[in-house]
Amino acid sequence: MTLAMNREVFITCAVTGSGDTTGKSDKVPVTPAQIADSAIEAARAGAAVVHCHVRDPETGKPSRDPGLFREVTDRIRESETDVVLNLTAGMGGDLVLGGVETPLPPDAAGTDMAGATERLEHVADCRPEICTLDCGTMNFGHGDYIMTNSTAMLVEMAKQMQALGVKPEIEAFDTGHLWFAKYLAEQGHIDSPALVQLCMGIPWGAPDDLGTLMAMVNNVPSDWVFSAFSIGRNAMAYPAASVLAGGNVRVGLEDNLYLARGVFASNAQLVEKAVNVVENMGANVIGPDAVRERLKLTKRAPVAR
Repeated sequence: MTLAMNREVFITCAVTGSGDTTGKSDKVPVTPAQIADSAIEAARAGAAVVHCHVRDPETGKPSRDPGLFREVTDRIRESETDVVLNLTAGMGGDLVLGGVETPLPPDAAGTDMAGATERLEHVADCRPEICTLDCGTMNFGHGDYIMTNSTAMLVEMAKQMQALGVKPEIEAFDTGHLWFAKYLAEQGHIDSPALVQLCMGIPWGAPDDLGTLMAMVNNVPSDWVFSAFSIGRNAMAYPAASVLAGGNVRVGLEDNLYLARGVFASNAQLVEKAVNVVENMGANVIGPDAVRERLKLTKRAPVAR
């Protein structure tokens, strides 16, 4: 495949994630105020899109409390900082089996399984422009945890996102996830242009070597828009790889805690570094209005309370 470098690039900042990172760096935002402030700083540094999870303010553990999402999005909107809001909808599909000899019943402490409508409650309330759709089931990391997303669940969630007027960002952790995303589009459950995030280097999905990245890219239809990221030590090399492959950029503390070896980063610093990479490659970093035009996004107000 001939490389077709992207010359008009948007940057997404994944602000906090749901991983066990809060004990590793004090720069990972936890409270709604911290998450919103970090998202605003990232937007001012050059991120056109902010991808937000929320955490329990007391424990730092991941949460899908609609009230926390509403506080984060209200704070960002009230700051009058223009940025495209992208909320996770990946929570509520967490299955932790009981062990290798007694897989059932599942482990109650780690399992969190919810229906499609409940998983999208915060999306229906906050009305972001984008929310994520994890297009598959996979062993995610180590142990007995499984990220579960059945085909029936994904069809229903895609239909509900479409009815809400919120564009799904397809989270693809392997080529089969792209295969199913194309099925959703063929069935009319995803509006054009489809948006894809290629999630690389996450055990046990697609590894982040360049051959696998190009296999993923070659499975993205030419009229779709994609970004790519990797976690860990290759995270800050991936902006260049993704742009060169024709894509856009994602950075942030969800994926990588470090600005350099042994130096903890803020979200704004990671965005600034990505801006430098993109611009030094000869591409332009575009803002939220250009992203809305490219993706046919509609900026909506949240549901009145």
